Amino acid sequence: MAAAGGATGQEPLGTLKPVDDGLWLIDGPAHVHRGIPYPTRACVARLAEGGLWVHSPVALDEALRAELEALGPVAHLVAPNHTHTAHMADWAGAFPGATLWAAPGAGVPGARELRADGPEPGWAETLDQIVVRAGPRLREACFFHRASATLILTDLIEAIETEHMPVYLRPVIWLSGTDHTMGHMRPRYRWSLKSADKAALADDVEAMIGWAPRRVVIAHGRWFRENGAAALEYAFRKVLRPRRWERAFEEQKTGPGEPGH
Repeated sequence: MAAAGGATGQEPLGTLKPVDDGLWLIDGPAHVHRGIPYPTRACVARLAEGGLWVHSPVALDEALRAELEALGPVAHLVAPNHTHTAHMADWAGAFPGATLWAAPGAGVPGARELRADGPEPGWAETLDQIVVRAGPRLREACFFHRASATLILTDLIEAIETEHMPVYLRPVIWLSGTDHTMGHMRPRYRWSLKSADKAALADDVEAMIGWAPRRVVIAHGRWFRENGAAALEYAFRKVLRPRRWERAFEEQKTGPGEPGH
């Protein structure tokens, strides 16, 4: 990704923005991917022992570094998938005491691989964790900040605010279904899903819905400040629909409250 510059609609950029007690966002500068300038976003959580956990680091400057140091020591740097690795080395250099973590296959030098199901011991008191199986092109580590009921995603859902993009690019976002009025997986990930992938993705989405998120934070575009579980249901309605129909059919056969046979 190459820096694009320009307004993102998330200004001010490069500064901590509180979401809830012990949880902050950092909106970063736009970056270009395949000709499209995407806004970027990191999350910061304060852990039980006082250290900071940083998810999907964005561009770092001295002012942001000073803000973070005023909060506490940066203990963990997390690359949640293979596309969100660009700033890990800069942050590792700025915070040499931090442990680097990366999703399976992300390819971050010196990083520990994130567990697929269940949080790492370093943040188990604060965050839940799952590596979502979103087809052959995307394995994304997703996190749930329990105290604030906030689900933290990266590329799994996009909700791009097209009014902040060049006019000629807006139809591309509208046609992909990833504009902020809808929110969905990026097409190149969605189109790669086979039947088995859809079943695995549905399992993982249902696990996240089971966390009952109030909010859903994403890396690219408008994040969901309320009705988080409903946002997941809508974004992944096509992969969830077959099993919902199967369950409804089974209920019709067995009757409400009766055990299946």
